[in-house]
Amino acid sequence: MKPAHAPETPETPETSGGPRLHHRADGPDGAPALLLGPSLGTSLSVWDPQVPALARDHRVLRWDLPGHGGSPSALPEGATVADLAALVLDLADSLGVDRFHYAGISLGGAVGAWLALHHPERVSSLTMVCSSAWFGPPGGWHERAALVRAKGTAVMAETAAQRWFTPAFDGADPFLDDLREVAAEGYAACCDALAAYDIRAELGRITAPTLVIGGRDDPATPPAHARELADGIPGATLVEVPGAAHLAGVERPGPVLAALLTHLGGGDGARGYAAGMKVRRAVLGDAHVDRATAKADAFTADFQDFITRYAWGEIWTRPGLDRRTRSCITLTALVAGGHLEELAMHVRAALRNGLTPDEIKEVLLQSAVYCGVPAANAAFAVAQRTLREAQESNR
Repeated sequence: MKPAHAPETPETPETSGGPRLHHRADGPDGAPALLLGPSLGTSLSVWDPQVPALARDHRVLRWDLPGHGGSPSALPEGATVADLAALVLDLADSLGVDRFHYAGISLGGAVGAWLALHHPERVSSLTMVCSSAWFGPPGGWHERAALVRAKGTAVMAETAAQRWFTPAFDGADPFLDDLREVAAEGYAACCDALAAYDIRAELGRITAPTLVIGGRDDPATPPAHARELADGIPGATLVEVPGAAHLAGVERPGPVLAALLTHLGGGDGARGYAAGMKVRRAVLGDAHVDRATAKADAFTADFQDFITRYAWGEIWTRPGLDRRTRSCITLTALVAGGHLEELAMHVRAALRNGLTPDEIKEVLLQSAVYCGVPAANAAFAVAQRTLREAQESNR
């Protein structure tokens, strides 16, 4: 059995039906399969923040849309979502995957809904992220397809950030770079597929357990689209993510992952991550955790997964010490190690855990005796500044 995160980047061989979608596999062989579909204009890397945790208990298979990432532009003009779904089924068949969980973003979510409608025996569960039952009048998509065929995808990169992210997000550049690399014909053919897609009258026939995730600030598929899905699909669960636009899993990866893990169930790895993330947010605050997880990429995502499961899910959740005591110990250890940046973070955490500024002062005085006066002197400077900032923010 492969290690949980062992990545694979298979070639894109020819099959009897044509070129296969480029894909990547993570997680142990033999684990339940989870297929992840991307949104228009992105590559399979759009799922990077969630994959390490998902791959603990699933064989995660990510794929690129035609003309996107490593996939060839295999769709003809006038293609449909059914054509995309056929390529996904061909990929699953080639990998020996008969039944799978499925999660997709926007167009990727539409592919999952089509599969759940027409191949319910293949879909164990469905998650639609910032997706819809209908993406608007066909004319707009045909116009976009014509524009891209004439001028390339760079023209779409000029406005994509406004659709994909809120103004507060500062990590758009890698995704805009991916968009500029998309083949014009592949992008345009996907626009054709979106133009022809409308399953509003069929939502009631979806029988797979379904999770709908929407970005509360999504201009491309506004919250009303997510609510229509959740209202129309029997038994569907709806999660709205605040502070997120169309690529909610990139901008707010933590809440999207937590919703997915809850929906999928999973083993000890998933449960440990969910418990750890809950405590991590309670102690450090949503803003800090969101910044940390939003910055995760293929290089750092495993580390984010590790500290969430191990430090927060296994240690901070133990019943032997309360959080006030754990904060006192953590402050002392950080003073001893000279980790001043971490110290500032945990001074704020100590306040959340119920310590007063006077109690924090006593911890630093105690540390001066056992960790050394120079270390405590630097710690007092950091703590004084952090406490002042906290006081000013509460005014």
